[in-house]
Parts: sequence; structure tokens; C-alpha cells
Amino acid sequence: MRIAILSRGKKLYSTKRLVEAAEKRGHKARVLDTMDFSIEVERGEPRLYYRNKELSHYDAVIPRIGASITFFGTAVVRQFEQMGVFCVNPSHGISVSRDKLRALQVLSRHQVGIPKTMFVRHSREILPAIERLGGTPVVVKLLEGTQGVGVILADTTKVAEAIIETLSGPAKMMVLLQQFVKESRGRDIRALVVGNHVVAAMRRVAEGDEFRSNIHRGGRAEIVKLDPEYERVAVHAAQVMGLRFAGVDMLEGEKGPVLMEVNSSPGLEGIETSTEIDVSDHVIKLIEDEVLFPEIDIRQRLTLQSGYGVMEVPVDPRSELCGKTVSSSALRDRDIMVLTIQRESVTIPNPKGSREILAGDVLLCFGKTLTLKGFAPPKTEKKKKKKKQ
Repeated sequence: MRIAILSRGKKLYSTKRLVEAAEKRGHKARVLDTMDFSIEVERGEPRLYYRNKELSHYDAVIPRIGASITFFGTAVVRQFEQMGVFCVNPSHGISVSRDKLRALQVLSRHQVGIPKTMFVRHSREILPAIERLGGTPVVVKLLEGTQGVGVILADTTKVAEAIIETLSGPAKMMVLLQQFVKESRGRDIRALVVGNHVVAAMRRVAEGDEFRSNIHRGGRAEIVKLDPEYERVAVHAAQVMGLRFAGVDMLEGEKGPVLMEVNSSPGLEGIETSTEIDVSDHVIKLIEDEVLFPEIDIRQRLTLQSGYGVMEVPVDPRSELCGKTVSSSALRDRDIMVLTIQRESVTIPNPKGSREILAGDVLLCFGKTLTLKGFAPPKTEKKKKKKKQ
């Protein structure tokens, strides 16, 4: 295969390691500077030019898009997508993950713990926002900061007000206010997700009184064995963002993982050095699986026949399916086939008839649409909050 690595620096550790891994597995890899592309948009024939020459064919692209070039970088990735080239991370996933507010909004609908966050635009809203967060200290974050830049701990309301007013002044930088997870001060977990698995993880520990644990800011790395819940949250968060290759940062809260960020271009040096795991090789294997054995959109293929469809069926303790095996559930008799069982971070494909269905499982089923609708969970009405003046 011919693999393009979009990167502004051939000598960067992560870029070099991806090239080495690709070549080691018998592929041709070329590093292309993202900013040296030209995009030609024409009906039916999207093209890319690299340094004024039409780009030759590539089988796959690994985007390493820096925060400073997100707009143009995602446009280049989007053009590769229009040309039918497999991109490890899609343009949409990169864009969403880069916008901290948008990412949190998307993640808030899913079963992942996130810190309570407020987005304010006016100074008069700062004090009420801090009170809603439970008081100081609070973390002030720039919407598009990376590697710990633009993340400030405000110990008092006055400090928070001063920081926000400064950042949102003439510079017009937009910021978030976030709950401070005290028990995790100076420590976090970085999990590297490739495909549907966490392939490596480390704990990052800040030096001295620094509360940011980023390796770029002098933090040190420790090997960590992830609890299954942390692994589940990392994989789920990457999937929600639409990323196949991601660094997921989590704090160790009192009640479990607190998701902080999903990074679409995670650095590899710290985690490969500390864990001695070849993350780059896992990325190339992912490309092989996806390009040599392309993914079929099962929902589109299986819904071609009228009256049939695919649906996820969550199993709660009160469900008639809970505690039964796939065979004894009699789903097959009702013309329903169980394609997979999602159990926490594990996916069980084509489950045997003897496989027991447990509370918390999510079944991906194919069958008659009307029958499947009978398993859909009832919608719960939200209680209306009384307005406070």
C-alpha cells in the first residue's frame, strides 16, 4: 500500500515512527506537508495538487493536523475523503475534537463522565457560573488550546474574573469554566485508542505545584494498568468523536473516570517510551484491516429489503431478555438475528446460542422493523424545572 502521512515535520518523533512502522510492514510511506496542498473542486472529479503537481494515488492517509492549521488541514483531509481515500481520522472528527465546547456538547449525551462546564460571554455571568460549578477553584480553558496551553487554575472568583476579562478582551478569545477535580490534582490518564481498543496507557504526573500533567510541561509518565471502566470510556469517547486513532485524557475522580479531552493527533513519544508498546504498528495494522478488508455499512446493506432493519436494543434488568441465552430468548423465532453484543468495552460478534444476555448489554439486531420497535426503550419525560427569578 501507499500511505500518506500529513505532517509539517518529517523529523518529529511521531511522524518518523509512523513511517518506520509502515515500511517495516512492507508499505510505502511518504510525509506530505499539509500546507503545500492545493484543492481543486469540480463536479465528479475532486483533485489534490501537491507543490503544484497533481497528487498521485494513495491507499490511505494518516492526518497529523496541528491545532494552528485545523481549518486548512481538515479541508485537505476532506478532499482525500471525496477522492475515496481511506483516512485514519475523518475531517469531521478532527474538527469536533478541536473545539472543546463542541466536543463536550457531543459527549454529554453519552455514558462518559465529563466535568461540569460553563460557557460564558459576559463578565456579569462569571460569578453565577462559578456558583453553579460549586465555587472556586475552577479551571479556565481556551476553546482551542493544546498541550496544556490556555489552561489556567483560578483559586478565587476575583482571579477567574480577571483571567476571563483579559482573554475575552481585545484578543476575543473564548473560554470555558470547568469544575476542578481536586482529588486528581497534577495527575491524569492518557489512553491511546486505535480502532476499538486501548493499545497503550500511561499516568502523567506533574512536577511540583503544577496542576497540568502534560509531558510537554515537564510532567513524567508512569505505566498504568487500566481499569475496565477507564478503557470503556476511552473507546466510547473516541467512537463518539468518530476517531479511529485518538489520545483520550481522563482524570481519576472519586466516582471513576472524568473525561477531559479527546486528541485527534496524539503524540507518541511519551507513551511509546514509557510503555515500550509499538503504538505506530497498531495504527498501520488498522489501515491494513480497513483498506484490505473495507468496512461495509451494514445498516445500509441490511435495510434494502422493505420491512427489515437494524437496531440497537439496550437490555435493562426488567427486560424479558435479561438472564436468558440467545437461544432461549426465542429472538430467532421472531425473525430477529443478534449480530453483536456490546458489553462494556467488549464487542462480542456473532454470539453463540449459549451466550447469556446480561443487564447492561446492548444487542445489535437485524430483523423485522415492527418487531424490533417492540424492544425500543420507552421515552422518559423530563421533569420541567421551575423557573427561578
